[in-house]
Order: sequence, then structure tokens, then C-alpha cells
Amino acid sequence: MVPHVLASAFPLDSHFQSAGYSKRSSRDRAGQPGSGARSARRRRNSGGAEEQSIPSMVGNRMAWIDDSGLEKGASKIEVVRSVGRREVTLGIHDIDGTHSLIRDWPPVMSLSIHWAMVGGLNEDFDSEENAERLIKEVGKEPLPETDSFCVESAGLCALTQMEYGMRRAVEMGNIPESSGIRLTQAEKETNAQIVKRIWDGEERFDDVQEPATLKTFIRERTPRLFRLYEKILNGACRDRNTAAARKHPEKWRVAGSMEFMKHLRKCGVVNYFVTGAVIWPDGGMYEEVNALGFDIGPGRMVEAVEGSSWEKKMPKDEIIRELIRSQGVSPGQVLIVGDGRTEIRSGAELGCVTISRLPKEAVRQRQLHVSFGANYILEDFTDPFIYEMIQP
Repeated sequence: MVPHVLASAFPLDSHFQSAGYSKRSSRDRAGQPGSGARSARRRRNSGGAEEQSIPSMVGNRMAWIDDSGLEKGASKIEVVRSVGRREVTLGIHDIDGTHSLIRDWPPVMSLSIHWAMVGGLNEDFDSEENAERLIKEVGKEPLPETDSFCVESAGLCALTQMEYGMRRAVEMGNIPESSGIRLTQAEKETNAQIVKRIWDGEERFDDVQEPATLKTFIRERTPRLFRLYEKILNGACRDRNTAAARKHPEKWRVAGSMEFMKHLRKCGVVNYFVTGAVIWPDGGMYEEVNALGFDIGPGRMVEAVEGSSWEKKMPKDEIIRELIRSQGVSPGQVLIVGDGRTEIRSGAELGCVTISRLPKEAVRQRQLHVSFGANYILEDFTDPFIYEMIQP
């Protein structure tokens, strides 16, 4: 059994207490060295040749979003902030939970972070033996803090989510003596502040000065926890569900997803998939997207899949900003579709059109997305009004 965390060392917000969310085996690939999102992206976009930047695929065609025809009560689309009529040329989409149902990641993420917090983070914390044991523990019992964290942190880079577990372990004193970490009271308070900042959605902490021992500990063990999480995910659901998706892809796509993507492309929207997961040719999230039947490549339904790496933190908002810059479009001409905080908040801050894909039972997530500035919230992509709202 994995021991429980009884209390957090920092003050809890009310929502912290209760929140709900409603190839060959990839288990060994979680240990495969990652080459980074940019290099993987270069391979896919250029057939193996290195590129210096992402080429712009946006042409003269464009779609128009016009929500003036949405009748209240007639459509299931919730209009949070109307955009009226606006042209759109670029679509940036989250994958997992937005278009794909393959990864049942919250219980796996929750258990992995909880294990980091309470397991001691000894040298063998990410051993194959521990991975196999933890696979059997997934979803067996509630883990209040980390279950809630997975709701709040959806959309953050996976390495940031893992860093939360590392810093909570430091905060709780559950780290090995051999780490050499000896924090002053002020340094403990700084670490606790970063824990809270991650909870609130921040990912970069370049403004903070910390001891070298702590930085080294987090830098070395966070990617290892990331790989452990992926191994557990693969064993608990990902490999099995990906195999099932190859046979019956429609069962593992969000309802209407394929039709929506085809419609956007037909209207002239250039689409990219973005993810906080690691991708590599024919592996990881890229394999899942292919299993679901999405056509990937220049000039196709989806231009490319943009992802993260094992070692380097790649916040999704930075990927989004780079895509917009490289495509040479105004943020106001960009459609962001997702179910995570990062893509929706980033899109709203930039002035993009934002669509949140969230089920009715995701009450906390819907509250968050409204506060972030989402324009529309929908359960899936089957409402005919979405096709009337977006036209060439």
C-alpha cells in the first residue's frame, strides 16, 4: 500500500479540499532518451532534415467564426464571452482529453506524485519493481491532495507537475539524507511558495534563488519521476487503450472530434496538435494520434504534433506563442481548443478565440476555464451549431 499524505504544509484553498474529475509495449519506451520537442518536430516536418524554424503553413484561405446565430437554449454550446464575427486562420489543439480518450492519466498522475511525496525518493524510487507495484495500485483509493492537484494542474507541462511532487517531498522532509539538502527557514519558505505557485498554474521560477543542492536534486530526479509516471501509465491503461484504438478508433475519440477537425481544415484553418507529453516518431502521443486516425503532415488535417521532452521543461503556453510567431498570424486569428488551464488561459491572454472541451460533470474545471477567459465551453463536437458558427 502507498501511504497517505495527511496534510499539506501550506494553507489550503477551499477547492483544495474537494474536487472531482469526473508499437510494441511503450512501457520500456518511457526510458528512451528524448531529443526534445523542437528536434522531434523538425524530423516530422522536414522528413529528417534539420530546420531552423517552423515553416508557416497559413495561406490565403481563412474561416470565419460568427456566434451571432447561436440561440440561447437551442445549442449546447455555452457562450461565456462572445467574439461576434472574427476570421480564423490557425487552430492549436490540445490532444488528451480534448480529442483523445486513450490516456486515463489523472489517477496515474495522482499516484505518481503522491509516491514522490511520501516514498522517500531514494535512489531506487523509480525501479522497475516499484513501477510494477504501483501499476497495481492505480485508482484503488482516493488521494485527496494529488487528486485535486490533477484537476487544478491539467494543461501544465508534465515536468512541472512532477516538480510539484518533488518540492512537496522536500517540504514534508521525505528526502534521503544523501541528498545533502539542508534548508534554512527562509529557503523552506521559498520552496513552499513555489509549491503554491505551481498549484496556481505557474511553471517558470527564474526569479527565485535556491541552494545548488536543491536545484540539483530536483533537476536530476524530476525527469526520472516523469519516466516512472509514463511507465505506470503505459501499464495501467495507455498501451491497452492504444491497441484498442487501432481497431475501433471512433470509441477512443471525443465524439465528433474527427468531423470537427475535417471541417476546420475544409474551411481553410491550419491545425496543430500540442501536448505536454513526450513525443517521438511512431511513439508516445504521436503513436496515439495515428491510432485515432488523424492525418498528420504538411498540408494535411493536422500539420504536426508539438510536444515536450524528458529533460527540458516546455510549457504549453510557450509552444503556443512560438507557433503563432512562426506562422506570422495575429493572435486574434487563432483558435485554441483544449481542456487544460494552460492553453485556455494563454489563449485568452493573447486574445485568441478559445473553446474549452469539458464534460458537464467537470464542475471545477468549468469554473476555472470561465475565470481564465474561455469564449465557449462544449461537451463534445457533435452540436450542429459549431459547424454553423465556423464557416469558410
